[in-house]
Amino acid sequence: MNNNERSFAVPFHVQLICATLSIVAGVGWTASPACAQSVAPDPHEASFMADNNKAMTTMMNHMSVQPTGDVDRDFVAMMQPHHQGAIDMAQAELRYGHNEQLRRIAQEIIVDQQQEITAMSVAIGQPPPPSAPAPTQMPQGSDASGQRNEMQMQMPMPKQDK
Repeated sequence: MNNNERSFAVPFHVQLICATLSIVAGVGWTASPACAQSVAPDPHEASFMADNNKAMTTMMNHMSVQPTGDVDRDFVAMMQPHHQGAIDMAQAELRYGHNEQLRRIAQEIIVDQQQEITAMSVAIGQPPPPSAPAPTQMPQGSDASGQRNEMQMQMPMPKQDK
């Protein structure tokens, strides 16, 4: 490399912002030198973002509670929608995500948050919410609400001796 050529590392947060802007804008790359990396937009990005935005809006709306004078009940009233929002976002990852490590984390989030919602209900004397299938128990093509979607999980099956 001669003195006229400069090489610099683009910080990860700049790459992430550029990639996000490229996807949202629906273009493969941007004019900024820091963003001059080709990004192939995911065809499911718009659906993923719509599901995530819906989950966030619902969560924020349901977390706005009027104080009752009972700190414990108020805490649960705010935390349950917070946990449900995490479940809804994890379900979006399962529907549209491709990274197997993140998909497993999303499955764990769903199970853990459902257990915590149940524990909080019981702790304040409420009946536990109805059971929902674990992410690995959902029928193929369905989400936890029973609605059809395009996701089909490929789970390795143990080999059976014949």
